[in-house]
Amino acid sequence: MVAVGASAQNITAAGATFPYPIYNKWFTEYNQLHPNVKINYQSIGSGGGIKQTTEGTVDFGASDMPMKDQQLAEAKVKVMHLPTVLGAVVPVYNIPGVSKELNFSGDVIADIYLGKITKWNDPRLVKDNPGANLPAHDILPVYRSDGSGTTFIFTDFLSKVNPEWKSKVGSDTSVKWPAGIGAKGNEGVAGMVRQSPYSFGYVELIYALQNKMAYGTVKNSAGKFLLGSPEGVTAAAAAAAKTMPADYRVSITNASGAASYPISSFTYLLIPLKFADPAKGVAVKDFLTWMLDHGEREATEMDYAPLPAQVQAMERRTIATIK
Repeated sequence: MVAVGASAQNITAAGATFPYPIYNKWFTEYNQLHPNVKINYQSIGSGGGIKQTTEGTVDFGASDMPMKDQQLAEAKVKVMHLPTVLGAVVPVYNIPGVSKELNFSGDVIADIYLGKITKWNDPRLVKDNPGANLPAHDILPVYRSDGSGTTFIFTDFLSKVNPEWKSKVGSDTSVKWPAGIGAKGNEGVAGMVRQSPYSFGYVELIYALQNKMAYGTVKNSAGKFLLGSPEGVTAAAAAAAKTMPADYRVSITNASGAASYPISSFTYLLIPLKFADPAKGVAVKDFLTWMLDHGEREATEMDYAPLPAQVQAMERRTIATIK
């Protein structure tokens, strides 16, 4: 491991809420091992993370959506994408009197947000959920109001399974939602769904689990309804890991394979190729090495999936190039 200098380093970072629970744990643990290095992370969403990183107002950022070519070209600071963990986005709902685990196809989810499916007892929802006592009540769709990597993952999936969604709405950290109400952060969407009867939303898996929310299965490319899980995410990442591009920018939504959970994604740290303060560069390199050596072991217990071994090996070579 690279030795971290004795000088105190206050490192600022901002971005995705999707991996915030594990980042918060990692940054705290690393600070306990290296009291002179404090990483202050603001969970503001991937859109904000990309903006602050490219403007150079933070030392590094975080995003679930890989930056676009134009964003990379226009950035004041040249950055690289480093995957950290993988996670699942799950559909959450609050239907009084319905405790059954519900099934959702991507096509149905898209039509809920397109405003075409408006009642919980719509025939298409009933067909996918035999035996569920779905009420004749309006659905309240909830979406992210901030620039969000979770939204990118979710809309990337919907764009692959619903042509109308792809043409009318598309995929990005922020989109023009045809129906519903907005809330800020994974925390905000989870809170809004919890307090709003008959609502429907999407959050990263750990937020559903931490808030003890009902969440449903999603139909994958093989036609199987699967619950979001680290195992399903690992299966989705397996093919991508074998053909991972050198810059790590890849989509694994709607991946092939019967065991693949369809709304899965890598999440990234956006790290400058060269730090203005070399001492910060040394500290960040050391943290990233520690993350691969120790932090990845904690991913599954926090309901994320660790990076595949071949991606970790690639990443070690990339980290060595940071200045």
